[in-house]
Amino acid sequence: MPVSDLLYGAYERRLAKGLDPANLPRHVGAIVDGNRRWAKGAGARVDLGYQAGADKITEFLGWCDELGVEIVTLWLLSTDNLRRPADELSALLVVIERLVEDLAALGYRIRLIGNLDMLPAESASRMKRAADLTADQDSSLSVNVCVGYGGRQELTDAMRSLLLEQAAAGKSLQEVASTLEVDDIAEHLYTKGQPDPDLVIRTSGEQRLSGFLLWQSVHSEFYFCDAMWPAFRRVDFLRAMRSYAGRERRFGT
Repeated sequence: MPVSDLLYGAYERRLAKGLDPANLPRHVGAIVDGNRRWAKGAGARVDLGYQAGADKITEFLGWCDELGVEIVTLWLLSTDNLRRPADELSALLVVIERLVEDLAALGYRIRLIGNLDMLPAESASRMKRAADLTADQDSSLSVNVCVGYGGRQELTDAMRSLLLEQAAAGKSLQEVASTLEVDDIAEHLYTKGQPDPDLVIRTSGEQRLSGFLLWQSVHSEFYFCDAMWPAFRRVDFLRAMRSYAGRERRFGT
């Protein structure tokens, strides 16, 4: 084994050993960015980049599970992505459909996050069938799969749902406005019933949220990594955990 591999392994073990389980995130969000650029840099087809990204997700969830993370939210397909060329979008959807089925088979509880009505009906149905089978899964890790997701779309859908609910209860718009609370909106988000993410990781060197969990990430910590998602290593993950553990969370104060 090369000396560099031995040193890398020793460094990785030291990182893992130095983590305090009491200071690790309960909910991790991941913007898995850079699959297309990774493929381009490797001289590979775009669909192979998508598949490499899907393979990395399986690894990533294993790392999270090892450290006791309870919820992982993965952004796989944005509302903006739906405007990509038809052949590219079709290839991406095939990879995501297969990934959802594979994760379900691994025993994770799967929850689809997003407006599924924006997806091709066959793709939405295939993913929903796989996710529904995991509803009663006894797993230590729950996985939110964001497909057809956009932060503005989520808030729009949440407000629409809230107004329709209140209208069905016979309330006027004025009554709704006069009694509206923050928690009322939170109850209509795609992630209702779940804690907000403690840590959001984004790969590929981009340092922005691009609309990911706009409402839920208001008090999240952020970690930006230069590696493209398919090249994201366990040591990069451990560095993100170390960074999070070393921060003093103020929750806006």
